[in-house]
Amino acid sequence: MKNRSHNLLPGGAFLLFSIFLLMTSCSSDPIVTNPTPIGAPGTQEGIAGHGSTSEYFIQGGDILDIKFFYNPELSEKVKVRPDGRIALQLIDEVMAGGLTPNELKGTLTKEYSKEVRDPAITIILREFTGNIFVDGEVNKPGQYSLEGNLTLLQAIARAGGMKEEAWNEAIVIRRLKDQTPLIMELALEAVIKGDDFTQDVGLLPYDIVYVPRSPISNVNLWIALTPTPKIFTR
Repeated sequence: MKNRSHNLLPGGAFLLFSIFLLMTSCSSDPIVTNPTPIGAPGTQEGIAGHGSTSEYFIQGGDILDIKFFYNPELSEKVKVRPDGRIALQLIDEVMAGGLTPNELKGTLTKEYSKEVRDPAITIILREFTGNIFVDGEVNKPGQYSLEGNLTLLQAIARAGGMKEEAWNEAIVIRRLKDQTPLIMELALEAVIKGDDFTQDVGLLPYDIVYVPRSPISNVNLWIALTPTPKIFTR
């Protein structure tokens, strides 16, 4: 009698495909509305974009307008050095990198209070630098400049859109102030359907956007790469 096993999937592929079907039948929509930093369960980090409460952190290369309301002669436009510092009149160099504009205002107010009575300072972010990186199952992966407001879905569109093999999720990896990574798993399908626009987060400089392959595409790829077992007949 001939062995008819050649009509079936290879054993490993069949097992993997069965696990995939079980997982998809038992899981709910993969929408994460409260992403948390790795290693900090239970804490929520603000996400830039619609409904965001987070602020922008100053980076090297940013251009700042520092305005003194009562002492306009001290007002300056400065560029943040690569090491994050800025040099101003009357005071020593100040670390601006990694601070929000409001935090820098507090630092400068404290320093200038030693030289000027009641300094009233305003920090205006004139230009910011930094690129974003889009990778994974997109048609044109690469590095893109961040000009103005750019959301997750807009960045994917700039990268040529998603391939057929793409999953209906995207991952955004962001460096926080203390270099702790924040990983956000976001549901693109919810945005496309108009169900949840909070998933279309605003991007910040140096964000990494990754669009993974769908589970079924991974199974198909695994099957395609799995050597066909030899069939022995008597």
